[in-house]
Amino acid sequence: MTSPVPVNDHLPVQSTPAAPPDVEIMTIGDELLYGQVIDTNSAFMGQELGKLGLRVRQISSVSDRADEIVAALDQARQRAQVVLITGGLGPTKDDLTKHVLARYFGAELVMHEPTLRHVEEIFQRFQRPMLDVNRQQALVPSNCEVLHNAVGTAPGMWFNEQGTVFVSMPGVPFEMKRLMTDHVLPRLQAQFHLAPIEHVVVMTAGLGESFLAAKIADWEEALPANIKLAYLPSFGAVRLRLTGTADGLPDLRARMLALLPALRERIGEYIFAEEETPLEAAIGQLLLARNLTIGTAESCTGGLVAHRLTSVPGSSAYFRGSIVAYHNDIKQSELGVQRDTLAQYGAVSEATVREMAEGARRRLGVDVAVATSGIAGPGGATDTKKVGTVCLAYADATQTISKEYVLDRGRGLNVEYAAQSLLTMLRQQLAAMEI
Repeated sequence: MTSPVPVNDHLPVQSTPAAPPDVEIMTIGDELLYGQVIDTNSAFMGQELGKLGLRVRQISSVSDRADEIVAALDQARQRAQVVLITGGLGPTKDDLTKHVLARYFGAELVMHEPTLRHVEEIFQRFQRPMLDVNRQQALVPSNCEVLHNAVGTAPGMWFNEQGTVFVSMPGVPFEMKRLMTDHVLPRLQAQFHLAPIEHVVVMTAGLGESFLAAKIADWEEALPANIKLAYLPSFGAVRLRLTGTADGLPDLRARMLALLPALRERIGEYIFAEEETPLEAAIGQLLLARNLTIGTAESCTGGLVAHRLTSVPGSSAYFRGSIVAYHNDIKQSELGVQRDTLAQYGAVSEATVREMAEGARRRLGVDVAVATSGIAGPGGATDTKKVGTVCLAYADATQTISKEYVLDRGRGLNVEYAAQSLLTMLRQQLAAMEI
């Protein structure tokens, strides 16, 4: 007879947390497929789900046809344990989602009295007559859990069907966001006992994604197994996002932040913020810290640089003004660009853009000025200057610097990249100043 294995009642029971469920997002509506409406709902849901440690495995867009919605539901339940559906809950005939879900789950539509009272209150508040189609907004499948829509007439609907959660929400973005925040996210977090997740973001500009990766390859390779790095490029900038998942040890976020000094050693000159901060907001912080004022002189960017700088709340504390000098006559009369400079070097030249920046400093009475001039396209090229040639300048009390780029990405992108490149130059110069 074998002896029983001794049990130590004082040892904690170790359990492996269940893997988080796979999530699929399904958007319904012909208008999405035709490109008449841009799907911003999926982006919001993906961001909010990621904060909970949930990963979206697939996003599907489906037409307003009942058979295609059913086929999409069949496919989604094979891939995911949570299916989030938006769209098709309005009062018109093309809004089929509620009816399709009722048939799909073998239920009948019934009147939900609390929702009906809510709809009636909304119409009374706006002193509008309530039609029968508006009353039908309160019809819901008999086997769903109703999620109160505090800012609209179509309620959300939660179904638990053979191990899969289906949630239907309106396609109107502000209604969907309110339902997600009030009901869906808290319920998902409670039902699936999700492990904590942390994100740390580092904003960079002035160096491309592949070059950044090469500079920090050893640092990235040494990251702990529960911390992953993502490169998220945009116009002239790359967002580095660290995502940490719970590993049973305390202070996950503090441990992630402790990784940043080594990152700064490698790419510190390109980091402009260590949180979700636009480049123009980081520039504003530098200007305030140094008690400097700024103005712009713009040709090819047509005021875009000024727009970005003034999009920051409180920018009136440092931004004084802008001169959009599109024509050479304005460059001369308003900014003091010399006629000989334009004749010898042309409007799109480092010589001209330097005089534009210096002239803006004088005319606007600012500490720092920046300037742009370029050939945005599609026309305007010369024998010596290609479409996409842009010249940028920065001037302060001690120096004027300039750069020339050939972008050639099409008119709109040429302008965007010129503005971004100038703001990157501006930030680098301000960061190098002593306070």
